Amino acid sequence: MRALLLAASSVLILSCQTVEPHGGPPTPLRFAVRYPRTLTPGPLDGRLVVLIAAADVPEPRLQFNPQHSTDATPQAFGVDVDSWAPGAEAVVAGDAHGYPHAWLASVPPGEYWVQAVLHRYETFRRGDGSVVKLAPDRGEGQQWNEAPGNLVSTPKRVRVDAQNGWTVALQLDHALPPLPEEADTPYLKHVRYRSEKLSGFWGRDTFLSALVLLPEGWDSHPAAHYPLVIYQSHFSADLQGYRGQPPDPQLPPVDLAGLESHCPNGHEDCERYGYKRMVQEYGWRFHQAWTGPAFPRVLLVQLQHANPYYDDSYGVNSANLGPYGDAITEELVPHLEKTYRGLGPWARGMYGGSTGGWISLAEQVLYPDAYNGAIANCPDPVDFRAFISVDLTQDTNAYFSEGPFRRTPRVATRTPAGYTQSTMEQDNWAELVLGEHTRSGGQFDAWEAVYSPQAKDGYPAHIWDKQTGTLDRAVASDWREHYDLTHLLERDWATLGPKLQGKLWVNVGNMDTYFLDGAVRRLDAFFRSTTNPHSDAVVRYGVRDGHCWSGDAEHMNFQSRLTYHARFIPLLVEHFLKTAPAGADTTSWRY
Repeated sequence: MRALLLAASSVLILSCQTVEPHGGPPTPLRFAVRYPRTLTPGPLDGRLVVLIAAADVPEPRLQFNPQHSTDATPQAFGVDVDSWAPGAEAVVAGDAHGYPHAWLASVPPGEYWVQAVLHRYETFRRGDGSVVKLAPDRGEGQQWNEAPGNLVSTPKRVRVDAQNGWTVALQLDHALPPLPEEADTPYLKHVRYRSEKLSGFWGRDTFLSALVLLPEGWDSHPAAHYPLVIYQSHFSADLQGYRGQPPDPQLPPVDLAGLESHCPNGHEDCERYGYKRMVQEYGWRFHQAWTGPAFPRVLLVQLQHANPYYDDSYGVNSANLGPYGDAITEELVPHLEKTYRGLGPWARGMYGGSTGGWISLAEQVLYPDAYNGAIANCPDPVDFRAFISVDLTQDTNAYFSEGPFRRTPRVATRTPAGYTQSTMEQDNWAELVLGEHTRSGGQFDAWEAVYSPQAKDGYPAHIWDKQTGTLDRAVASDWREHYDLTHLLERDWATLGPKLQGKLWVNVGNMDTYFLDGAVRRLDAFFRSTTNPHSDAVVRYGVRDGHCWSGDAEHMNFQSRLTYHARFIPLLVEHFLKTAPAGADTTSWRY
């Protein structure tokens, strides 16, 4: 009996030693990271990420991007640190979750460039009593590898071999510097606005920002009031699509043939073919049109609403992000109109692509009386039955479709030719490295932060298990009831339909990189089925076009994505004039 007990206890002890928190195999290799008191007195909370790269240019931290993951991505491992003191050792070892290799033991031996980054968290004591640790945006648009104040080590060349029992020592030796202040120009104004609604939610002063481009003649026509057109997009320190000066003459020339072959959508392999010059040329061209005699005189606004979870809020009220929808529509937009002489709801419209396309459509649907027109290009999933490659109403696993005898990975992104670029599992595992509790700042975590109810721990409830892909049916149902735009339109069409007539335009490519065309087709089918009234929403598809097709059938996406302002502002202004209420000011701004 005693021998049996000893044997049993030995098995238990062995089990305790080998079963890691994330299920990874043990390895003698470890990364030991420290930071000096001279850098910051600490203690610090955050996500410690160690990157292993084959090259040192750019720095390893700038090579890792879960939103645009390719086969060239570096290896990364991440762990949380709490109350980490200066001089103390924080260890990244075999239990740390990684990507592309899930475990440190799987990394091939070799000589690599290694770098450590601490993405710093702060403690938020929210208005509802919840206490969470998150990374506040510091003006960079919630980018973990660029956030001012984050601690970084200088990359160094080391040999990595998981089976050799040595420690790789890394020193966080500098902090990323503050960002420069953006200066106003006679046309472009930078607005920072304290939101009462968001400050109450977060338990601290919380601000919304906006870039406002004033029309030609704004100063010399003080009695004029103007339509307000919102360009919805991800965070950007600059007004995208606009440049107030000629292109930099030192930039390489545009290689149009190279762009057509290697940069069809404007976000692939673009820089080496002169795309930066093209972006500046189109921005300068728009400035010339904007200040010329024929362009509509409007206020052009790009919102900035980065937050502790993502680079934008999706422009809606959220259990985890706060009432961004109300804050934007009921606080910021009226403030901008009061400050810069806007005309009010009948002369407000918006357009955008991808996330900006979803925001445009969502805000028009959720605030139908506050806006008068939305152009949604390649919007994020507008129907959760086609959420990338997952049906959130039926499927049980987000990473695999499963039958009795086989398990097939679900695709997340495809190349311009239609081939698989990444899977749902890969993209989500990459995010898990950068942050647990939905804190990666990545795309899937962004949706989860915006759409999910709050979990008991104060963080967003998981739509699926980040490691296995198993779906939570209750969370999926909650998502659908609040943010599935097709479902909301179908449920509330009797009241929404009349208010949305003439206000909706949707464009998407048949070969969208993120399979967003599938959800648009379901939305389109609903529009075509409507009665009382029959929807007049315009939905168009680009033949074999990827992300983000915006309705221009004459040019490739890398060009058409640079002409949003020039194309969509006149379209919205024409709609405003056709639908202007009796007595509206349709003349003071048309000079």
